[in-house]
Amino acid sequence: MKKVALLATALAMVSGSALAADMRVKAVKAPPPVAFDPWDFAFGAGITNDYIFRGITQSNHKPSVNAYFEPRYNVTKDLQLYVGLGAASISFPNRAAAEVDAYGGVRATFGAFAVDVGAWGYLYPGGTCHYGAATDTAGVPLSLECQTNALLNGNVIKKDLSFFEVYGKVNYTFNDNFSLGGNVYYTPSFLNTGAEGTYASIVGKAIAPSAWFGASGIGMYVSGEFGRQWLGTSDSFYGVAAFPNGINYADYNTWNIGIGFTYKVFTLDFRYSDTNLSQGDCNAFTSDHTATFNGSFTPINPTGVGSKWCGAAGIVKLSADLTAMTNLK
Repeated sequence: MKKVALLATALAMVSGSALAADMRVKAVKAPPPVAFDPWDFAFGAGITNDYIFRGITQSNHKPSVNAYFEPRYNVTKDLQLYVGLGAASISFPNRAAAEVDAYGGVRATFGAFAVDVGAWGYLYPGGTCHYGAATDTAGVPLSLECQTNALLNGNVIKKDLSFFEVYGKVNYTFNDNFSLGGNVYYTPSFLNTGAEGTYASIVGKAIAPSAWFGASGIGMYVSGEFGRQWLGTSDSFYGVAAFPNGINYADYNTWNIGIGFTYKVFTLDFRYSDTNLSQGDCNAFTSDHTATFNGSFTPINPTGVGSKWCGAAGIVKLSADLTAMTNLK
């Protein structure tokens, strides 16, 4: 009897399985794929106690504010096109109203490598020419504005200092905590002086493990840069008696190191910056309107006026940086 019961149970299971196999199973629709939106934009602003650019103050060691807006188009997840517009407050000898930056380029990633190439325009509207003589040292006639304006320390400066650079950057990310990179910039006329300029640097960054700050959302990093600025010969506007057709600006090294803290979109950065450019050669290069005589004689700076715009500086900067895809959803 038990055998009959077991056989009946087995037949019922087989019959049930066959019936289940013949039943039409309702298809479950897969969720629609997330649409790829190639457009994004970044924007931000910051304030600093001193706007330092390649070791030289652009704000006369005074506070400066800046802001930028950068539309981006992601061709793929590894290839991005971008353009940008920014502005910063400055204090230049020609009394330019501000620095306005217009730039654009291409960013691409190849595994751990990130590459960025593009062009950057530095515009300085609202400047005034300062010279104080009818002709420059090579005898080239100057405008009436240049003739009637002179800086008290004898330095000279053009009305328009606008120029552009082309650049290439590469960065290698070893892991979530360490990265190392290199940059190269080139311009045929740095600050519209007529002198070629090439800047190259190496940069490094170490990010603290997230476990250091737990769930607080605070991040920390240490970063630094060492660079060298090569400069050519100016046009005759900046010439001196010994070099009436132009002066060969001094090349120099610059470096900075700092520590930063991040929280959400905010970054607070503390940094030390310095160069090996002498006060005399710094004065010849910057035409610093605040420079005073201190015996800083060099072949290209025969007046002995020295500038402190290229010395050691401590920088504190607070900035906020956002992107639409990350912060505005």
